[in-house]
Amino acid sequence: MPTEKLKIGLITPPFTQINTPYPASAYLKGFLNTLEIPSAQLDLGLNVILNLFSKKGLQSLFAQVDTGKDWSEHAQFVLAHQQEYINTISEVVLFLQGKRDSLARRISNGNFLPQPPSQRTHQEELEWAFGIMGNRDKARHLCTLYLEDLSRFIVETTDADFGFSRYAEQIGRYAREFDELDLALKQPIGFTQQIILDELEDFIQKEKPHLIAFSIPFPGNLFSGFLCAAYIKEKHPEIKTALGGGFVNTELRSLSEPRVFNYFDAVCLDDGEAPLLSVYEWISGRSTSDHLRRTFIRVNNQVNYIHSDFYSDYKQKEVGTPDYSGLRTDEYLSVIEVTNPMHSLWNDGRWNKLTLAHGCYWGKCTFCDTSLDYIRVYEFTTAKMIVDRMEELIHATGETGFHFVDEAAPPALMKELALEIIRRKLVVSWWTNIRFEKSFHSDLCRLLAASGCIAVSGGLEVASDRLLQLIDKGVSVEQVSQVCANFTDAGIMVHAYLMYGYPTQTAQETIDSLEVVRQLFENGLIQSGFWHRFALTVHSPVAQQPDKFGIRILPDQHGRFANNDLDYEETSGCDHALFSEGLKTSLYNYLHGKGFELPLSKWFNHKTPKTSLPKNLIENYLSNIPFREIKDEQQMIWTGHYHLGESKIRKGKKYSSWELFGSNENVHLELEEATSQFLNTWLHNKVICGSVKTFKKSFEENTGQNPSLFLHSETMDVFRSAGLLLV
Repeated sequence: MPTEKLKIGLITPPFTQINTPYPASAYLKGFLNTLEIPSAQLDLGLNVILNLFSKKGLQSLFAQVDTGKDWSEHAQFVLAHQQEYINTISEVVLFLQGKRDSLARRISNGNFLPQPPSQRTHQEELEWAFGIMGNRDKARHLCTLYLEDLSRFIVETTDADFGFSRYAEQIGRYAREFDELDLALKQPIGFTQQIILDELEDFIQKEKPHLIAFSIPFPGNLFSGFLCAAYIKEKHPEIKTALGGGFVNTELRSLSEPRVFNYFDAVCLDDGEAPLLSVYEWISGRSTSDHLRRTFIRVNNQVNYIHSDFYSDYKQKEVGTPDYSGLRTDEYLSVIEVTNPMHSLWNDGRWNKLTLAHGCYWGKCTFCDTSLDYIRVYEFTTAKMIVDRMEELIHATGETGFHFVDEAAPPALMKELALEIIRRKLVVSWWTNIRFEKSFHSDLCRLLAASGCIAVSGGLEVASDRLLQLIDKGVSVEQVSQVCANFTDAGIMVHAYLMYGYPTQTAQETIDSLEVVRQLFENGLIQSGFWHRFALTVHSPVAQQPDKFGIRILPDQHGRFANNDLDYEETSGCDHALFSEGLKTSLYNYLHGKGFELPLSKWFNHKTPKTSLPKNLIENYLSNIPFREIKDEQQMIWTGHYHLGESKIRKGKKYSSWELFGSNENVHLELEEATSQFLNTWLHNKVICGSVKTFKKSFEENTGQNPSLFLHSETMDVFRSAGLLLV
């Protein structure tokens, strides 16, 4: 039997993000390391961007364009200033990579980069967003606009499929049949496509892989993934190809189109570790196709799905630490598309990506793919193992920023993570996706902030209690408001995923939902948001029980290729498309702190009902935040600072002077000597002090006082305000 270990290439095809790697290849490489299987990875999108947006790349681009054609005003401007773009592109890229910070002032003064007329109208907005001293961020925003100008030019003149975070996305969006994609792949190779293939060839020549696995996370990666596979089959037929990723997991579960296998030898579903290993062992000759796991192959021109138990799935503790080696991690571009601090997290900076828990611990939302493994199979990792991996990644990458890419991070595990980070004295920044659970009380949010949590994102969806119940979201508008307040009071930014067009949703509910969003922004409870229109997917509870949700699924929608989104008719509700632009426009203004005073009807071009909600709805919710009891099992965490001053004797009693340094103000206290000595012993040089039960016992033994009275005293309130947390 063969003993040679063949090499795997792991490729993310264009395009995902230009500021940070999509994590799939790093996750898989980390797993393969545990088995000592050689591998190499490539973020092909980044390579293409760096090739295109260079002096040589722009020279080639402009040489492609027919200057005699009647182009738009924008394209004519870029053509007229092409030499300025060629002269500045390298410096812009280096600046966005953090390698030319000294250029910030020159860029931000507005004279360094060519600026089309469309940009010149935004100067007042830029001054408001960045102020006088925000030169670096302002410069990055201007550089982002500069790249977007070039992108618009490319789309108009050279390649209509181009986009910084997607390529030929329209082909992948509704691809029930394979014909359109197959036809597109047979067209002459275009300008951007040639760059993609040149970079692919460089990778093949350098790494010499025997198997190349492509991860397709989104529709905007589908065409370029198949383009690469077609090239490999033509130029390097000895290399085997495999396909997987988020798009495949949701869209290709009922694949029956044999032509797909003209491009790929295997198509794998769900968590990639075991399926990729089974394919690897199969092509290595150490196993047979009967042993494949969650994998489609073609046999006698028929598509066969094989799901053997020969290879079992791997637990989260067994998959290893993501490995970013081989990626050009210091060459990603940090951009600022929207002048909003929370919104910019997705595009600004390079984040090490990890997972706290696989799947969703709630798993009930009726719009969600609750039957699929990425939601259904819930498995958490220990805080110790997560922080071990964080330390490994800090050592390997030099980066201390982490994005935990969970479907919904569990509050209890987030607490343990924060304690472990604090215990190890790590200085990190991190953010993740959550559910707006009442478990996120004020003290927990302050603990998370103390550990380095800077932001959370979560699904408010339709801000209507009736619809939240229909969704089975498990939260109410009141609860979401209160949880958001706890996060923002702790200095943690909040992004809300918003939804409209849910089955049975009325025009009144849409307007009321917008009013809730307006009040959340106006009260500073969320800093960012995004409206998604409801999409019906095959694997959701809504699709399984259409009558319950007042819809009729249209017939004859099943295709041989991609099957996920379903067309349907509503038996009640409203014309949701009428609200799309108004919701997006209002949100854009709220993101920038504008338009709160405007009637909601101003955002729409059609007649809308007035909101039925009071203007102080959210304020009322915040005045009703439930009182949280002090319990023996709670841990006392000291995140504050204090100075213990001189003792004084007053009326025969000795008092000690305390200066507590809070986040908002400093507070002076005088405490009786016994209490002072005990608290100093309890807090000094500690963060994790002990349980409330232990505190009460020690307090009574050392002071002779009633601990319950102290825990509910004004003095305790002052200490809690200054950073004494109960979690």
